Amino acid sequence: MRTRIDYGIYFNNDFCQIARMENGMPVIKRSDTMKESMPLCVHFNKRGDILIGDTAFIVLKNDQTKGLKLFDKGKTNTFNQFTRTLGTNHTYESSNTGKSYTGEELLAECFKKLKSFVQDEDVRTVVITVPAKFLNPQNEAVSNAGKLAGFEQIELIQKPIAALTGYGLGTISNGFYLLFDFQSEFNVSLCKFKEGIISIIDTEGDNWLGDNNITEAIVDEIIIPYLRDNYALDSILNDPISKIILVNAIKHYAEDTKIQMSSKDKHSILSQIGDLPFEDENGEEPEIDIEITQQDLAWVSRPIFQKAIDITIDLLKRNNLKGKNLHSICLVGEGTYSPILRRMLKEQITDKVDTSVDPMTAVVKGAALFASTILVSNEVRETTIDKTKVQLDIKYEARTVELDELVCIKVVNDNKQGELSGKIYAEIVRKDGNWASGKKLIGVKAIIIDVLLVEDTLNTYIVNTSDDKGNKLECEPNQFNIIHSYEGYPIVLPYHIGIARYFESEGKELFQTIKGLEKNKQLPATGVINGFKTQFDLRPGVSSDVIRFPIYQGDYNAAGTNPLLNNHVCDILISGETLPALLPAGSDIDITIKVDTSQLLTISAYIPYLNHTEEVEIEIRQTEPVTLRTIDDLKGELVLFYSDNPAMGKERFRFLLGELIRIEKNGISDIEKLKVVDSVKKEILKWT
Repeated sequence: MRTRIDYGIYFNNDFCQIARMENGMPVIKRSDTMKESMPLCVHFNKRGDILIGDTAFIVLKNDQTKGLKLFDKGKTNTFNQFTRTLGTNHTYESSNTGKSYTGEELLAECFKKLKSFVQDEDVRTVVITVPAKFLNPQNEAVSNAGKLAGFEQIELIQKPIAALTGYGLGTISNGFYLLFDFQSEFNVSLCKFKEGIISIIDTEGDNWLGDNNITEAIVDEIIIPYLRDNYALDSILNDPISKIILVNAIKHYAEDTKIQMSSKDKHSILSQIGDLPFEDENGEEPEIDIEITQQDLAWVSRPIFQKAIDITIDLLKRNNLKGKNLHSICLVGEGTYSPILRRMLKEQITDKVDTSVDPMTAVVKGAALFASTILVSNEVRETTIDKTKVQLDIKYEARTVELDELVCIKVVNDNKQGELSGKIYAEIVRKDGNWASGKKLIGVKAIIIDVLLVEDTLNTYIVNTSDDKGNKLECEPNQFNIIHSYEGYPIVLPYHIGIARYFESEGKELFQTIKGLEKNKQLPATGVINGFKTQFDLRPGVSSDVIRFPIYQGDYNAAGTNPLLNNHVCDILISGETLPALLPAGSDIDITIKVDTSQLLTISAYIPYLNHTEEVEIEIRQTEPVTLRTIDDLKGELVLFYSDNPAMGKERFRFLLGELIRIEKNGISDIEKLKVVDSVKKEILKWT
């Protein structure tokens, strides 16, 4: 029986991984195709079977190739990139099942598949990593996906925390660190280590910038121009739907090129006969035969990498730091294998780029290490107790900077049919064999054992129990881990949490941060909003008498901006249904918001007039698909903003306005609309 969670899951827009603590070390559980990661892809076939991972991805590639025969997009039963829509009400329709699925339901199927890679025990508890810039509805969706997958205890941690854990043991010394994460989305975190404590100082990123942009650039700037120059494809390339079908069918060539060029100077992009099953306008079947060099790849990828580096430099500037002030840059994500990116980081920020850890495994291994410090809840433990074994209660600090640690150990008086017979001895042995406690008589009263640790590593201890005759007794738990290193990571809020408040001086509503819930505030955190006024009477027992307070998340410079530019998280609902008496209009309500380490909210309201406190219902509103009204409102905000801030530049203003006009047209996907809207909001806030 595990007393610590011990399992970690990492996912991004493209793939997922699971790791488990085994003998004191995090071990990635390989997929059914013996890979360390599984594509985040789900297929529903006509028999009602669900294919997940590599098999589903093969179906997807085959479907994309078949689409070239008729250039008919048709209906699909295979889905990927669905994590882009977590926390929204976007659905994916399967004609084979006659059902529609949300992003969190598809993610849950992938989590179930990850669980199946563990053959020797049921996985009931897990730590799941989430991007630092995830919004509250997205975190709620991930938590719900975990519940749908059957996990009974779920802890969410920010991806930088997991990555730092994966990097940290034995390598961290005093100073500032940058965690540079370039995968399916880009995030950069500024961290500080001092006297055994590591903290995240600030974070920044772009959920629409990442490794996939490199793939798309290879397609758009290298493969498509080659096909255009060698074949008559104007009718296909000038039709948006046909072009998308072609791009989807050839994207895997670009993906393979990107991977190969992480370690090679040259790579040949070659298609085989039948790979592109269509004819151009002259009746010729296209083929691809391109030799690409590092210079070619640099030409298309440098502008994308530069955006990430510019964001990083801005992050350093606002914290009054330069590259020379950094101890090192820690790399995370497949995109950081690129020698082009590594060279740019060394040229523009610092030459102290840490390549000692595999960027593709740091996060999931770190998640498992982090999970080894979190206790399994009593509710879960009670359902897994083996009463044929001696049950032990072992308490200790899972992480310490000291070279010894006090461990409290006692027998739980609920084994052997609830009766203890004879004396029980316990001996704690460090796994390396270089330290042991000797046998200690234990009972229902706790004794303290001072264990010795090895510096800068994870220490695993084996617990051996025996009776007074020296016969071995099986016990639970029979081992535990203590990490000698930094004293954990203060987890911080990645966004300001605030409200829309009317300012008479401005004549409009503006975003106001709630005190105590500012960006980079350490979690758990508490914020209080005083003096809300009821606009009408709330009658006791009347559920239709409801007042709502909208809650928003805003980025670095959100204070004083139009709430439209920020992210609506939820509505606080206060109803007359649960009130003990009439609450007159104009009464004060004080709201307390608590944010836990998983960034999930609990809210309570105190009503002085009634001297009444109650837990408030939270309505987490799934993000609606971008509507024409949303686009119109944003266009109006952009025009007003530019008139007050001409420093944005006419060219940039026209480009952003043009993008908003473009996504008003039919045929633009919900994901593309979200991408444009987020980009315009971010651009306005950048200039605020």
